[in-house]
Amino acid sequence: MKSKMTNELWQLKRGKISTNRGGWRIGEAIYNCGYSMMDDLVGKKSFFQTLILNVTRKMPSKVLADWFEASFICLSRPDSRIWCNQNGSLIGSVKGSPVAGIAAGILSADSRMYGPGSITGGAEFIQQALKWHKEGMTPLEIIKKELATKHTKPGTKPVIVGYARPIATGDERVEAMEKVTKSLGFAEGEHLKLAFKIHTTLAEHYQENMNYVGYVTAFLTDQGFTPTEMYRIYSTWVHSGVHACYAEANDDIAGGFLPLACEDIEYTGTKPRALPKRE
Repeated sequence: MKSKMTNELWQLKRGKISTNRGGWRIGEAIYNCGYSMMDDLVGKKSFFQTLILNVTRKMPSKVLADWFEASFICLSRPDSRIWCNQNGSLIGSVKGSPVAGIAAGILSADSRMYGPGSITGGAEFIQQALKWHKEGMTPLEIIKKELATKHTKPGTKPVIVGYARPIATGDERVEAMEKVTKSLGFAEGEHLKLAFKIHTTLAEHYQENMNYVGYVTAFLTDQGFTPTEMYRIYSTWVHSGVHACYAEANDDIAGGFLPLACEDIEYTGTKPRALPKRE
């Protein structure tokens, strides 16, 4: 039955492109979710307002768009030691195109464990956690229940998306975004309040803290965004840092980023052998 329905839908879409977003009517206007892009958006709405409109079909307030812009700056570190930035640097170093370098950096950042992909797991956790909390569970019980579902071994570091970092303890970006949230006049919603309670409990019992993903997903859930919408908006979140590393390496001599000499490579293969001379 399902395959039959799918086939019928394919037949309806066969040979034509349909959209509920908008499009270009030549000689008239370029429409985007009911707005004329040239008349209503260009010079009147910010880039982040337009980005969120493109994802959600809803025009956000300028204040919320400013919050998003600040959150993207938190992820724009021009540090070529970061894995995604290294890809940008390497492509820049071999004089590849900016598009190739930035796209490679974005692609390498996509994972459920880190980067934009972790947004989904963070949002799913805090939403489930609030349901458990409303059923009467304490933050500690929520943590233990979540750890049990992830099969965390006793005595090992707790693994909850949105809480903990692989290198450092704590996250300076949470403090920075909390200042932005307050300065823009946002109230603390129920998901964010619970996120901070879980943060305090984790710090007390497991010496772990809320990270950037935990803060952002809790805040945006309170603002009505779904996990899918968050992931789509943040899909390119590392690009500015990759831009910086690509540009620096591309301006340097070709091959100047982490060059290797022959003696840097330890060869463990077959020993050199004599080849027969050509007669």
